[in-house]
Amino acid sequence: MVNKIGAAVLYPSGCVLGESPMWHNERQSCFWVDIEGFVIYEYSLPDKKYSQYQLSKRVSLVVKGNTADELIVGLQGGVGRFNLVTETLSMLTTELNVDWNSYRCNDGGCDNMGRLWISTTELKHKADAGALYCIDKDLKVAEKLDKLSISNGMAWSADNKRLYHTDSVTGAVKSYLYDEFTGDLEFERIVVQVPSEKGVPDGIALDAEGKLWIALWGGYGVGRFDLDSGKMLSFIQVPAPHVSSCAFIGEGLDRMIITTAKKDMSESDLKEFPESGHVFIVDPGVTGVPVFNCTL
Repeated sequence: MVNKIGAAVLYPSGCVLGESPMWHNERQSCFWVDIEGFVIYEYSLPDKKYSQYQLSKRVSLVVKGNTADELIVGLQGGVGRFNLVTETLSMLTTELNVDWNSYRCNDGGCDNMGRLWISTTELKHKADAGALYCIDKDLKVAEKLDKLSISNGMAWSADNKRLYHTDSVTGAVKSYLYDEFTGDLEFERIVVQVPSEKGVPDGIALDAEGKLWIALWGGYGVGRFDLDSGKMLSFIQVPAPHVSSCAFIGEGLDRMIITTAKKDMSESDLKEFPESGHVFIVDPGVTGVPVFNCTL
């Protein structure tokens, strides 16, 4: 029997395409983006205040930078550094082997060595047109996976020996043997195959017990999966169909925020699910693993 938990609205952001939730411990804030709104959101957990940073291009990913006032961001145009005080963006690299008129960055993450892993996708998610790259502190770019359509969900095991990743259109979350020193990947196996009736796997987060939480686009929630059996253990219900990502937050990483989207929803859909695009919060009953700063 799958245990079900309900989530509540943290902030009514109404994102067209909410994504990339993140906990920033130094700022005691949650971050997320609206890709199609060109916006970065920050929500201070202690005082419940929010800030909104407007960019001039699509932004799909935010990770912690070297200082508390800096984010590293994935954009339509490459990878940049965003200063939260001056609200200025400086580009770090545009060299990801794509035409930025028809491509943008998508999901990614930062490994324990401070390298940025960032994917690309064609704006209409053309099949096999995207790739996954690793960028080191010297801004050297290495392609790690190719022929991806919608590269999503990246999480490393606590011992840094495995990387979990999904190309959403396949419905599969794959495990790769991972060399933390070289960044080399070797496909190991499919750890979770999400049945199509349960949605499409999008963003993911690993908990301290080694279980994987998967945001289910079209699936109205986030499932917790066992990586040995591939079975769903529990489910967080969200009153929005398009659930895009999740992240553990708080001083003890004992709460979770969940991003959603209203992209491609009709007027009748939005009347039925008016909270689509909002960010939700829940007590999942387990703690997460810390995320790393990016040294770019």
